[in-house]
Amino acid sequence: MEDLLGLLDFGPVFENGDRILEGFWGTIRLALMSALLSMVIGTIAVSFRVAPIPLLRVVGTVYVNVVRNTPLTLVLLLCSLGISTTLQLKFSDTNTVDAYWWAVIGLSFYTGAFVCEVLRSGINTVPLGQAEAARSIGLTFTQSLRMIILPQAFRTVIAPLGSTLIAMIKNTTVVMAAGYAEAALAMYELFDDPNSQPPAIPLFLAIAAGFMVLTLPTGFFFGWLAKRMAVAR
Repeated sequence: MEDLLGLLDFGPVFENGDRILEGFWGTIRLALMSALLSMVIGTIAVSFRVAPIPLLRVVGTVYVNVVRNTPLTLVLLLCSLGISTTLQLKFSDTNTVDAYWWAVIGLSFYTGAFVCEVLRSGINTVPLGQAEAARSIGLTFTQSLRMIILPQAFRTVIAPLGSTLIAMIKNTTVVMAAGYAEAALAMYELFDDPNSQPPAIPLFLAIAAGFMVLTLPTGFFFGWLAKRMAVAR
């Protein structure tokens, strides 16, 4: 019984709470910037996917199929080891700043492919007659996409976009491959630190609870937003 209580001792976890919170602050900073950039990349990519110019459609298709079928770890290693270290293309001479931005770029580039496909499914729900009506009044492809098609597509895919962003938040646990410090890396460092070494189960539960604090409100918000912005047809 005493051994079981020892395995569930949360005392060392609370003693290292500042390190865990610092790790989650790194996760939040990474997730916010990556969410913004992935939405931009996904929107640009989907405009390529539905563009009337064949070359743009090919570029969009190649991007989605290559990135979506490549492990995120490889994308992050390409950014950190391949581009930053080998090619010496750096955002800053400070390693932590450089690691942060390459982690953002890798995660955004990866998530943007999924955002693109979600938006493309939303575009498919827009009646074809609306695009034809836009052309009949003289709007260009870019104008009809920006003013008529994409606003409706975004409204129809709010819920799946929320799921994509939740998956992106959980994927931040992989960015330690790019050398960026976030919650998962804090957990590993606590395991390796001979001065702390909290029991595994309480630490796992604490990290899992931290991610639920980030993902559950995100899911509730997008669910509420999807109902509020639902398109009546």
